[in-house]
Amino acid sequence: MNKEIPIFFSTDDNYIPYLDVAISSLLENASREYEYRIMILNTGLSADNVNKILQNEREGVSIDFVDISDEVERIRARLKDVYHFSVVTYYRLFIASLFPKYDKVLYLDCDIVVLGDVSELFNIDLGQNILGAAPEGFVRSTREFRLYAEKALGVDPDGYVNAGVLLMNLAEFRKNRIEQKFIELISEYDFDLLDPDQAYLNYLCLGKIHVLPSSWNKEPMPHVMEGKKNIVHFALYKKPWQYDDVLYGEYFWEYAERSPFYYEICRRRSAFGEAERAKKEACAREILEHALRIVNSDETFLKRLGQESGGRYATKRA
Repeated sequence: MNKEIPIFFSTDDNYIPYLDVAISSLLENASREYEYRIMILNTGLSADNVNKILQNEREGVSIDFVDISDEVERIRARLKDVYHFSVVTYYRLFIASLFPKYDKVLYLDCDIVVLGDVSELFNIDLGQNILGAAPEGFVRSTREFRLYAEKALGVDPDGYVNAGVLLMNLAEFRKNRIEQKFIELISEYDFDLLDPDQAYLNYLCLGKIHVLPSSWNKEPMPHVMEGKKNIVHFALYKKPWQYDDVLYGEYFWEYAERSPFYYEICRRRSAFGEAERAKKEACAREILEHALRIVNSDETFLKRLGQESGGRYATKRA
């Protein structure tokens, strides 16, 4: 039997059309030498959407839907919807405890197109690092976000990683009590954040992140990239299913045209008009202003908890 590669996604019904694009692109470009077990974390999905996603199953590919309502419900009141991030974004933090059989998994956001072979990503040796992740291009290149990473979280902005593509060392995740520390933090503090779980992961895993080449998480920005594009991640507020001028958007439509959700995606694209664009662009400006408000606040990770050397929660370097 071929070696199994476990791959996790999180979704709700709103994002499931884009999940289908992500899965179909992943499978088309994946090595046939492996078995792929795709697990979709959720808190309830329509039967029609589930059945459409299951059309991606084939020999060597299984898809399971994992309802984590009970896990989310116990801390739901403390989980914030922030800008374009929903509660769904926190689900990845529960993988280590929910799936004790796995010591290593891939976690992928739904707003991606996979152009490379994910088995190559999975086979990267993490050593004792908790995560493998690529630098966050928007943080690196934006003054307000650089200040946010450095002054609010105590993380080098050039080393701040994007949590939309994660190679997760679950053995180290458990050993370092990342899930428990996250729950303790959201229970004890009410930090104002721009990128909820991403900020927690960058802080809690500080010093134990293997930096991946940006080719495994290429955001639609004209930055220099190491190697070929393996994963395109539409992480910014402009999504190709809403805007026509998104860099690398053609890759999304290449796979969307073959999806059973294609007409739904097109319907949503047509419904996204000037009012919706104006609202999104106002939100993008507000995010930058919000970043500076957080930096100047007394309630930040850095001011309340300290940095790696003395922080109560930050993981120490090996």
